[in-house]
Amino acid sequence: MEIEYELTEEDVIAFNLYHVKNSKVGKNSLQWQRFVSPMIFFMFAYFLSIFTDMEKGPLFLVFGLTAILWVILYPKYFYFHITRQVRKMLKEGKNEGLIGQHIMKMNKTGITDQTQVGETKVQWSGIQRVIEDADYLYIYTSTISAYILPKRTIYSVDGLKAYVEKRITSN
Repeated sequence: MEIEYELTEEDVIAFNLYHVKNSKVGKNSLQWQRFVSPMIFFMFAYFLSIFTDMEKGPLFLVFGLTAILWVILYPKYFYFHITRQVRKMLKEGKNEGLIGQHIMKMNKTGITDQTQVGETKVQWSGIQRVIEDADYLYIYTSTISAYILPKRTIYSVDGLKAYVEKRITSN
């Protein structure tokens, strides 16, 4: 089986966002940052009320509203920040092996992915799992890396997914 596809910056960003949204570490990081920060806001308001002659009511109202806005809006900022960081990292160096034209070949021994600068090979025993979302098929080779296959380039997503899963389970 052979698949020709092109990976764009947006495809790489989509993978990173998917991974952060679905990994235990990513979820925990978001929850900690989302809910611990408002507690710090309230502690700051409390200490301000003790060590200054500011009135508690307005002080806690302002910090309370800030905390509520933080809890509501922080996830959008968190994912925006990840998108921005991935864009920066992609612009830092040469990414011809990641972004650009790919030719993926699958056979009885494993997967070979060729780009204009080289190729990667992985045996079926090196594939951990296959994940599908609305726009992509991710073939994970480790906890944090995967082949990113845009569905727009796959003739039969269900057929490809079944083929890969069959190879994974038979090894």
